[in-house]
Amino acid sequence: MHPSPFPPRPHHPPVPVFEPQPRFEAVPARAHWRYRPSRGFWHSRALRAGTLITLLVLSGLVILALVREQTGTEGFLVGLGLAVLPVPLMVAAFRWLDRVEPEPWRNLVFAFAWGACAATLVAIIANGFATEWIATRVETSASSDSSAQAEAWGATFVAPIVEESAKGAALLLLFVFRRRDFDGIVDGVVIAGITATGFAFTENILYLGNAFGEDQAMGASGFQSITAATFFIRIVMSPFAHPLFTALTGIGFGIAALTAPRRRLRRVLVPVAGLVTAMVLHAVWNGSASLGGLSFIAVYGMFMVPVFGLLTWLVIWSRGNELKTVQTHLPAYVAAGWLLPSEPHALSSMRARALARDAARRLHGKEAARAVAEYTGFATALAFLRGRAYKGAAGADFAAREQELLHHLWQRKDLAQPALTHAAMLTTRPWLPPQWGPHPPDPHHPYGPGPGPTGPTPGDTPPQR
Repeated sequence: MHPSPFPPRPHHPPVPVFEPQPRFEAVPARAHWRYRPSRGFWHSRALRAGTLITLLVLSGLVILALVREQTGTEGFLVGLGLAVLPVPLMVAAFRWLDRVEPEPWRNLVFAFAWGACAATLVAIIANGFATEWIATRVETSASSDSSAQAEAWGATFVAPIVEESAKGAALLLLFVFRRRDFDGIVDGVVIAGITATGFAFTENILYLGNAFGEDQAMGASGFQSITAATFFIRIVMSPFAHPLFTALTGIGFGIAALTAPRRRLRRVLVPVAGLVTAMVLHAVWNGSASLGGLSFIAVYGMFMVPVFGLLTWLVIWSRGNELKTVQTHLPAYVAAGWLLPSEPHALSSMRARALARDAARRLHGKEAARAVAEYTGFATALAFLRGRAYKGAAGADFAAREQELLHHLWQRKDLAQPALTHAAMLTTRPWLPPQWGPHPPDPHHPYGPGPGPTGPTPGDTPPQR
């Protein structure tokens, strides 16, 4: 910038003259800004994050007090110790499914906290009121039968609606406020599974703690105890039950994420259909549990297990589609010069990605391996972004997001591109020339009978060049 042509007065610094393309060499880095753009009260990200964290913490404290009141301190500790056992395995399974473009940890932590605190609190309060309301309207001769029937009806018809709606709220919040991280069916299933894992964790504390209290009152212990039976049914046989139900809602949101914005009705109806399906499946499961005996085993073996297998196949197939998207849309950036020709193949192979990280770690250390992992994530996001643009679902900020991702790739290309090229060479099948060997004549050959399809028969001489 140039000083103003008007001479400054004493103690009055000159006013910069406007230029069509001004240069701001003296502007400090963003971290050292003293004047920041002012935003509306609710538009502050820090305020929204703080409000959400406060609500989750308060929900956690309230649910902790409620569970401890019902189970007692000793029952709470026993339930907590047993309920935490499947959590690492479930989280690891969903992280394995999400290897193509891993969901940010902040989203997964939010989903787990929402399921363990907010959704469980809503479910306990709503289910309790619903069960009391049903009990007052059930007309039977014995009050104990009335209470048992009210609990069965509440578990079958009320609990699925309340619980799946409460868990689905986490998916809705992330879909609305973290739309950039929601790319398809796999993301929907992973977020739903983590949310349901948190919900099942708190619910298992309550069930196992109550079972332990009953055993203490009756003096039961060992494998014949109610605690052992509850642990076997909820932790060993059906740790996937809640994730399976909520995953159907996640599939609905995943399909909505792949739908063009102009199809608004479909983007609303598909998640609603997924939620309703989750409620129905949950109701079938709870209804079979209330019947007990062979009915529960029949529903478990003939219905729940096949549905779980079908859902697992769908998620793995969707992950394969994600890799296919990477291989389909990244060559456009090869043609533009941003990527090397070998990179689309390496980035669309989970084995090649792992080999590239290992090679960078061996040659340059952990920071290089991290750079390769980040490069892989940004390249995958770039392919997904272009894939959505190809379907007309990218949004108005496509160019800005594309430039941002290309900038991140450019910053890491010196470490990542050699490693990915090396991995592509190790995972690409080499081309082998036709082998000479004995082959019988083929009467159905389009050019008539003669030597086999790969070369002449023994005794023939190879053509001279």
